[in-house]
Amino acid sequence: MLAAAAVCPCPPLLVPEVAAGAAPELDAARAACADALGVLAAARPDRLVILGPAEQGARYAQGTPGSFRGFGVDLDVRLGPGNAPGPELPASLAVAAWLLERTGWTDVPAEGVAVDAELPADRCAALGAEITVGNDRIALLVMGDGSASRTLKAPGYLDDRAAPFDAEAARALGAADLPALAALDTGLARELQASGRAPWQVLAAAAEGAGLDGTLLYDEAPYGVGYFVAAWS
Repeated sequence: MLAAAAVCPCPPLLVPEVAAGAAPELDAARAACADALGVLAAARPDRLVILGPAEQGARYAQGTPGSFRGFGVDLDVRLGPGNAPGPELPASLAVAAWLLERTGWTDVPAEGVAVDAELPADRCAALGAEITVGNDRIALLVMGDGSASRTLKAPGYLDDRAAPFDAEAARALGAADLPALAALDTGLARELQASGRAPWQVLAAAAEGAGLDGTLLYDEAPYGVGYFVAAWS
């Protein structure tokens, strides 16, 4: 069963070494992420599952390494303690691993699940139900961004549909509104480059019957990209 969830953005810029001189611009987002992870720890879960968007779905064991060398920074991370073999973490899960290391998370076993950013809503629902099967108290750390089309300088340029999409996503994440998250438009999310759509829909399915309440801790678009932080408990 799902005991708690934290929703965080996943830009590598969240890591100060990657952001360099622009690092202070996301200080508030980092603080909100730390608060959301504190909610996870307070739930005393048996297991932590980290979801993040990627080009293809995959699972990563505790101890899987990642790095930010692809972003010009000699910085390595690891998904919890241990040393697991296999391919490196995708960027979204590497950011999650950095957040976990930053907050000193070592309490429970952890697993990473890369979610195909194009995964259809029905398959997101099936994955969410699968993750929470059994009697373990599961905590979810859900990485993903909103639209990338909020301003002229945004990665996806300006799209008038971006702000309403993000407003509804932020509202649904803050209210733990499962039907609204499940109903997010897959095609529109793709056009707006909203990488969080699939992980959020996995979360919505995982939270069915859990009776969790949500709190929105951060909702900004500093680079024309929607960044949200929410905590469910």
